[in-house]
Amino acid sequence: MTVRVTRNILAAAAAGALLSVTVVTGAQAGEQTAERYDPAMVKALATSLGVSETAAVDRLDRQADQQAELSELDRQGVATDGAFFDRAGTLVVNAADARAGERIEDAGLTPRVAEHGRAALDRIKAELDSKALRQTPAGVTAWSVDLASDTVTVEVNSAKSAAAQSFLKAARAHGDAVRVIEGQEKLSTQAVVTPGDEMSFNGYVCSVGYGARDASGRQYLVTAGHCIEDLPVLSYKGTRFAKGTSTRFAVGSRSVDMGIAAVDSGNSIATQVGTYGSAGTVAVQGSKRASSGAALCKSGRTTFWTCGKVNSYNVTVTYSDANGGPDTVVTGLGSSSVCTQGGDSGGAYISGNQAQGMTSGGPSAQRCTGSVNSPGSSYFQPLDDALSYYGLTLNTN
Repeated sequence: MTVRVTRNILAAAAAGALLSVTVVTGAQAGEQTAERYDPAMVKALATSLGVSETAAVDRLDRQADQQAELSELDRQGVATDGAFFDRAGTLVVNAADARAGERIEDAGLTPRVAEHGRAALDRIKAELDSKALRQTPAGVTAWSVDLASDTVTVEVNSAKSAAAQSFLKAARAHGDAVRVIEGQEKLSTQAVVTPGDEMSFNGYVCSVGYGARDASGRQYLVTAGHCIEDLPVLSYKGTRFAKGTSTRFAVGSRSVDMGIAAVDSGNSIATQVGTYGSAGTVAVQGSKRASSGAALCKSGRTTFWTCGKVNSYNVTVTYSDANGGPDTVVTGLGSSSVCTQGGDSGGAYISGNQAQGMTSGGPSAQRCTGSVNSPGSSYFQPLDDALSYYGLTLNTN
């Protein structure tokens, strides 16, 4: 991201990724419309789907409307068991019973009776988490609930270790509720050992995430926990702006990749975030979690502004350590098809106008093409979980 200090304000411009500003599509050229979506996200989505930018905007509008209908069903106490966007952009909702299916259909959404459903799959996932946290399954890279396939999906790089074989045996004991995918790359966190742009500390570099405040108004940077594992002083171009105060990440330990840093007096994290020239600046307007399948973009100092979609939540991964240290099991992540590389860690993800999280890691050897819609994959720490855990309120535009 392009972070700059002006009048003692740390502008988290291109460092974090936020989606949602004025959209001017080809059909609207020359017209200023109401603030809705970031143009780079619209362009990337249009390219991904092979449709016009007008059609992409229509899809984002429909996505937002369907999310709102689902929220209303939840408010009314309708018994649902997970939801996801299918390839056509339709929100499919698991119905807990026939009555719920009718209510879901009446709301204009698509009901589904799942063989397993989110609650059952979550229990299997929790069992596998518990096993992994007792003995790290080196070679098993990630496992998560995939609502679209109605399975817990386990990704494997190598099953040579005894721990990996034991883990896979336990996973396969659940029959067709578990899907094993082999031949996956090793994963790693994405800080790099080079000085440079954005947020630097102890010879490492990460990307700036989101600003938030506690009940007394104290300002914090919310970031990936591995970026501030030793609670370092954080600098931008050699100038200190914050100090790590808490992290839930530690190499070789049971970890959650969230952390916060207290922002120094006189500085602040701006709510206008840049896109490295792709779409000007964008505004943070909230942190409502997007459903699986929703369009998603991120900003980071290495791969800049890249877009894709949300894959799933409550993902557990095994990160290998580039310095030869022990593997680390990290729980509670989101997964996506957004491309990232080393140094993007801590950078921000957004869907529509809602902040989603901070880059955690991805395939070690992954290289993005440099385009907004570069193919790839990554994992992010959901922002809403971090805000809740630390008792913070997101700063919005």
